[in-house]
Amino acid sequence: MKTILAFGDSLTWGTDAQADGRHAFDYRWPNVLQKELGPNWDVITEGLGGRTTIYDDPGSPIDRNGANVLPILLGSHFPLDLVIIMLGLNDLKREIAGSAEAAAIGMVRLIEMVRHHPYRWANAVPRIMIVAPPHLCNQADGKPPMGDRSIKESKRLSLLYREIANQYEVSFFDAATVAKADPVDGVHLTANATYAIGLALAQQVERELGKV
Repeated sequence: MKTILAFGDSLTWGTDAQADGRHAFDYRWPNVLQKELGPNWDVITEGLGGRTTIYDDPGSPIDRNGANVLPILLGSHFPLDLVIIMLGLNDLKREIAGSAEAAAIGMVRLIEMVRHHPYRWANAVPRIMIVAPPHLCNQADGKPPMGDRSIKESKRLSLLYREIANQYEVSFFDAATVAKADPVDGVHLTANATYAIGLALAQQVERELGKV
């Protein structure tokens, strides 16, 4: 049994902007990944709407700082074979950080946290895959993406994350290659888009973890 932690925000949780709810279970990308990989894999979904990489959200009634909860998750779900991190869009909110560079700094910190966590076993450090989320888009009425985030900055995430992946020798996937944001709010995904991410990640995971 191989275990994967899917660590993300509302795109991982499965927010459905069209229905103002949550996508059906079978369409959320971690569950698609689980189905495609089969019964010898366990994919744990840890998605929270509004979650950032390492930044506090001053307007939130709950802790959305990913760095604050990641060590707890690494401990509670230990041992892990792979940690998939898809975060960064909430970092782009002007009141939080506002730039792709800030998100990249946060992603590096999360990678370091996974690598240097005090695991009970010396050989228990999991592999890491960072995922650049689909680009933001204007809403159907022409307004900017929900949260007044920059489309330009969202497009820069893939370039910066790819550079980080090369530097730290972790896996990388660009979700914009298979999915795009729903114009309903310019941020979240349609059911088919999140499903497509799960299918694509399954192919990459099978290739890479098959070598373990």
